[in-house]
Amino acid sequence: MALQVRRVVTGHDSNGRAVVKIDDMKTLGSASVARQGASSCVIWTTDVSPADNTSDFDGAERKVGTTCPGGTVFRVVEYQPGVAPRVHRTNSLDYIVVLSGEIFMQLDDSEVRLKAGDVLVQRGTVHNWINRGPEPCVLAGVLIDAKPVTVAGKTLNATG
Repeated sequence: MALQVRRVVTGHDSNGRAVVKIDDMKTLGSASVARQGASSCVIWTTDVSPADNTSDFDGAERKVGTTCPGGTVFRVVEYQPGVAPRVHRTNSLDYIVVLSGEIFMQLDDSEVRLKAGDVLVQRGTVHNWINRGPEPCVLAGVLIDAKPVTVAGKTLNATG
C-alpha cells in the first residue's frame, strides 16, 4: 500500500482570521525521475522568495522538477530497500529530515548513515541515496533554489 501523508495548510478568511484552508491526504507515487524503488509526493512549492502568503493557489499543484527556480519545493520521499542508484547534484540548498528507517548518503569518496530523527543540510554536492536496510526509509525535504557551486573558478552545475 502506498504511503499517505496528511497535509494541513493554513491561511486566512475574508476577515483576516487564521483558518485551515486545506486538510487532505497526499499519496506517494512514482518519483518524478524514473527510479525503481523510490516514490514521492510534493507537499508544497513556491516560485518566488519571499513567498506570497496571500494567494489561495495550492502550491502542491505547481508543476516542478527536482527543484523550482527562484523558489522552494517541500516533498516527502520513500526509498525502498535496494532502491536504484541515482547519482546527482541539484542547484539547491536542501533541508532533509529522516522520518523513519535508515539510509546512506553516498558522496564522491565517502558516505554517511542517517537514521530516523537525523537531519541533513545538503549544499549542492554530488550524492546518491542507498537503502541497505530491511525496511523503507522516509525523508521529508525542503529544496531551496540556490546558485550553482563554484570551486577554484569552476562552476559545478546540476547533473543527473
